[in-house]
Amino acid sequence: MSIKRKRRFHAEVATSSLSDIMFFLLLFFLIISTLANPNVIKMTLPKAKSNEKTNKQYISLSVTEDKKFYIDKQAVSFEELETTLMSKMNTEKDQTVIVRIPFNLQVQDLVDVLQIGVKNNLKFVIATSPK
Repeated sequence: MSIKRKRRFHAEVATSSLSDIMFFLLLFFLIISTLANPNVIKMTLPKAKSNEKTNKQYISLSVTEDKKFYIDKQAVSFEELETTLMSKMNTEKDQTVIVRIPFNLQVQDLVDVLQIGVKNNLKFVIATSPK
């Protein structure tokens, strides 16, 4: 005579710690996303003793060493730079343009870019790295 059990074995997956893991992953990605700036093209900036940070809305204007121009990571030729910049400024008022230019580029290249701001009465700021 064989005795059979009436209780069957049920497989379970412990999910109690899964919510903790998901919370830590969410927290990690939120912190990392605030530190990362997606509108920046990597380049060596000039050095300055004091740096200020802006919390305002800004447009990033980057100039590479081979004199390619980017507005918020969008490639623009120098001839189209003024019109593209003015169209971005018209959509969002009271913005600052942050100019990111390599330290070893000629001063004339910086002056050419800054003349666009003077001509159109725009607020330009030059980005630097700490000394």
